[in-house]
Amino acid sequence: MATPRNPNALLAADTNVPLDLAEGKEHVLDALAVLRRRLTKGRLLIPPTAFQELVFLAEHADAPTDRALALRALRGLASWGFEIVNLVPVAHGIVERIAERLVGDHLLPAEEFNDALILAEAALLDCSILLSSDEHLRSLDFENATLKLREFDVTMPIIATPREIVRKFF
Repeated sequence: MATPRNPNALLAADTNVPLDLAEGKEHVLDALAVLRRRLTKGRLLIPPTAFQELVFLAEHADAPTDRALALRALRGLASWGFEIVNLVPVAHGIVERIAERLVGDHLLPAEEFNDALILAEAALLDCSILLSSDEHLRSLDFENATLKLREFDVTMPIIATPREIVRKFF
């Protein structure tokens, strides 16, 4: 896996990244340090669906500890250097169409529709990397997904785990 050559690269984070940061997981902190060092002007983005998932967990998670963790993640976003982004209404419609295609073509299971939304958002935001520990995203047929995203004139981001970032570039 190559890191983007563009020092101004955009990187998107899946919901599990800020949750892991809120838990103080060292490999995620190390991954952010590596990315900041290598991409000095890069920006770390929280796509709309990832932000909405954090808000939902903070308000509705079954376990109080899960609600507290999500709240800690939301409060920590700015201090960890994340920017919360939103998409204009037209782009939200495109996001849904891309996600429906990814699920409809069985690249992601229907119950992981939010993962498809996050991937579509990262692609529409022109992110070079989608940082995620989610196994559904990690096991995605990258070549097929790349072709599907090209149909919408967007580029497939590299999907990497924080552990991969640390292992390959620390």
